[in-house]
Amino acid sequence: MQFIDFVTVNVSAGHGGKGCVSFRREKYIPRGGPDGGDGGRGGHVIFRADERLNTLLDLRYHREYKAQNGRPGMGKKKHGADGEDVIVVVPVGSIIKDSETDEVLADLNSPSAEFVAVRGGKGGQGNTHFATPTRQAPKFAQNGLPGEEMELTVELKLLADVGLIGLPNAGKSTLISVMSSARPKIADYPFTTLVPNLGVVKAGEEWRSFVVADIPGLIEGAHRGAGLGHQFLRHVERTRILLHLVDISQAAEGDPVENLWTVNNELKLYSPELLKKPQAVAGTKTDIVDAEKLDRLRDYCKTNGIDFFPISGATGDGMKPLLEYLSRKVME
Repeated sequence: MQFIDFVTVNVSAGHGGKGCVSFRREKYIPRGGPDGGDGGRGGHVIFRADERLNTLLDLRYHREYKAQNGRPGMGKKKHGADGEDVIVVVPVGSIIKDSETDEVLADLNSPSAEFVAVRGGKGGQGNTHFATPTRQAPKFAQNGLPGEEMELTVELKLLADVGLIGLPNAGKSTLISVMSSARPKIADYPFTTLVPNLGVVKAGEEWRSFVVADIPGLIEGAHRGAGLGHQFLRHVERTRILLHLVDISQAAEGDPVENLWTVNNELKLYSPELLKKPQAVAGTKTDIVDAEKLDRLRDYCKTNGIDFFPISGATGDGMKPLLEYLSRKVME
């Protein structure tokens, strides 16, 4: 399935129905008086979060949402039917914004959460309401009020406890496939991961399960749109802890500490708040480790008070302490 996490839509509520001009006409009642009913309310456009969805793909191909107009009132003081509401189903974690002002209108961060984006117009009153002692046969009624209209931006931020970040080929996809039942595409070239992957991790009976997100690899300049990082950096904003994966294998390019700085700098340039999140570092691919790179990264983390875990997704070495640590951190 194509992953879509940002889309703009136009939403229009229904107009209120017209009030009715009617007079009571019954045998033996020559002066029945006005009996026009009110018009119905226009339908609302409502956004609803559904945990079964994980992309905004449906909204990409359906950009216009218009609710039904209210029905007009009828004689015998019959109220017109209200217009049907339109329910727009979006993934949990969707944020609704005003496209013009960028104001956040709603954050649908729980299953079945709802937000009435635009409200239908009120139905017009029938001529029954306008009868007075001096105007006993009003021949007019109200028109219904127009429904609200807006252009909205819907932005999806994945809900995950742990965000996996790092340069391309750092081993994020391999790790999430080992930690959970997620099965991302894995290959030995950069940008294998084109979309974020979510997986549920079961750390054991005594530890809490948690959700981990594999964020596509970041490169220098990601905050400006280079590579894939800019497109998906928003998905690390909701995580409780960031697990920074650094390749310390013999085949890894560059200095491991400099690689760590590169990604953290991109996080800072995108949003300084991201660096305030708890971070841990995992040195990956220890099955083919470069001992000098391992020692350099370990010493750096120890000096700066960063929790460090050498691991191998291929062999499973070091995985148990890492899972227990992450489970404990998400419970704090």
